[in-house]
Amino acid sequence: MKCYTPLDLQAMDRYQRANFVNCLGGFKPATLIVTQNQSGLSNVALFTNIVHLGADPALIGFINRPKEATPHTLANIESTGFFTMNHVGIDQLEAAHQTSAKYPDGVSEFDHVALTEHARLEFSVPFVAGSPVQLGMKLVDIMPIKHNGTYLVIGELACAFLNESHVAADGFIDLAEAGSLAVSGLQGYYQPKFLQKLGYARP
Repeated sequence: MKCYTPLDLQAMDRYQRANFVNCLGGFKPATLIVTQNQSGLSNVALFTNIVHLGADPALIGFINRPKEATPHTLANIESTGFFTMNHVGIDQLEAAHQTSAKYPDGVSEFDHVALTEHARLEFSVPFVAGSPVQLGMKLVDIMPIKHNGTYLVIGELACAFLNESHVAADGFIDLAEAGSLAVSGLQGYYQPKFLQKLGYARP
C-alpha cells in the first residue's frame, strides 16, 4: 500500500485532491436538502456530509461549505429555521447530481432539474417528491468550524415520511430496500446491498 502524505495531497490539483480526500471518509448518504427563503422560493441542493448526532432528541447534522461557495442553503435556514432532508432514489440520481451546480440567487433548482417539490400539510418546507425517505427538520444550532470556514448545521427531527414496510419491529430501517443511494467522492454513486443484521454488542 502506498502512504499518501500531506505533501502528496498538495501535489494534486484542486479537483483531484478534493475527490481523493472526499473518498477517504467512506460511503456517505446522498441527500437533497430543501430550504426556502422568506419569499417562499425553494432551493434544493445535494449534500453528502450527513451525521447522526443523537436519538433522544432525534438530531441530525450536515456540513455546509463556506458561505461564499454555497450561500443559499445556509442563508435560508438562518432565515426560517426549517429545512427538509430527502434521500436520493435511483431514478433521481442525475437530477440530484445536477443540483450541485451553482445556480444564481433568485433561481430555484426545481425549475431547472427533473425534481418536483412536494408540499405537505405537516411541515412548512416542501420535500422532494419520490424521495424514499423524507425528513422535516427544525434548526437547533449552526456551529462554525473555524479551521476551514465550514459550518455544522444541526437539526431536530419534526417529522419523517417513509414506507412503513421498510421499518422492522425493532426500528431498523432497510435503506437498501427503500432505495436510498450512497456517494463516494464528488461524483461516484452506489446502490447499497444489505449483508446482514447483527445483534446488540455486549462485553
